[in-house]
Amino acid sequence: MSNMQAIEITAPGEPEVLRLTERSIPTPGEGEVLIRVAAFGINRPDIFQRRGNYPVPPGVTDIPGLEVSGEIVSGDLDHAGNAFGLAVGQRVCALLQGGGYAEYCTAPVAQCLPYPDGFSDVEAAALPETYFTVWSNVFQRGALGQGPRGRSETLLVQGGSSGIGTVAIQLAVQRGHRVFATAGSQEKCQFCESLGAERAINYREADFAAEVMSLTEGRGVDVILDMVGGDYLPRELACAADDGRIVIIALQGGKEATIPLSHILRRRVTVTGSTLRPRDAAFKGEIARALHADVWPQLADRRVKPIIEVVMPAERIVEAHQLMESGTHKGKILLTWG
Repeated sequence: MSNMQAIEITAPGEPEVLRLTERSIPTPGEGEVLIRVAAFGINRPDIFQRRGNYPVPPGVTDIPGLEVSGEIVSGDLDHAGNAFGLAVGQRVCALLQGGGYAEYCTAPVAQCLPYPDGFSDVEAAALPETYFTVWSNVFQRGALGQGPRGRSETLLVQGGSSGIGTVAIQLAVQRGHRVFATAGSQEKCQFCESLGAERAINYREADFAAEVMSLTEGRGVDVILDMVGGDYLPRELACAADDGRIVIIALQGGKEATIPLSHILRRRVTVTGSTLRPRDAAFKGEIARALHADVWPQLADRRVKPIIEVVMPAERIVEAHQLMESGTHKGKILLTWG
């Protein structure tokens, strides 16, 4: 067999521009493996790519999709990046630069991890994008727990009921941190609190900055994970603690902000950000190894868990994108090949 089913973006636009098509099965290159995909996740960057607002990195397939689970069928398994001794026939989840919306995809072996013990294909597909992102931005770039107050540091998660938000809440709580979150409804706020957030704030009804300052007795929070940008940034500066870190990972609220620079100077606040997709396989491989050592045991014994809203067949890709854009979901939206 040389061809496979895949989902392509026929033109920039609404979800209806997505369609099933037939493509050639890709060939893995140096340091890569070929995966027969069982399940794949939908992520916000897929929406931006579909709209034409998220350019594909040079040399990467135009097929969207950043995370998959499935079986290794071939590849460069002798490569130094194969840190976990993966083999043909082994089931793995993988972080991709693209190509996940297909029956087969290639992935750097350094970005592939064995399933946590007891995990299904669907559960494993829910892991790569959110767990890599949270580890990189909350615990590495944001250095939660490594600042002046150590384990007593606090975290504010914007969009706590999202896939990334649900992971950030759980991992920070497991490490002993007080966690606050924002969400857009009372139901979502209660859900965030069920995951361990001390308090979730309905941003439609309350000023999250004022609430956070009250909850921390005027001190503010040490790390803020921001998926909004725009006019959230000045409010985040207002509720950041001395030596606080604001980590921006998406710009759903806008790409420009006017901020009081005096807050940064006077309270030594760091404003930083990152996108994971352009980083190289060596960088992502380091994250994979850290996750395998620190987080995979927590997943195996269910101290933390992937939050899955719905699982659909791949043929319902348009509906899956519509659901993500509606903002009514909690956690991950996953699709499977029959």
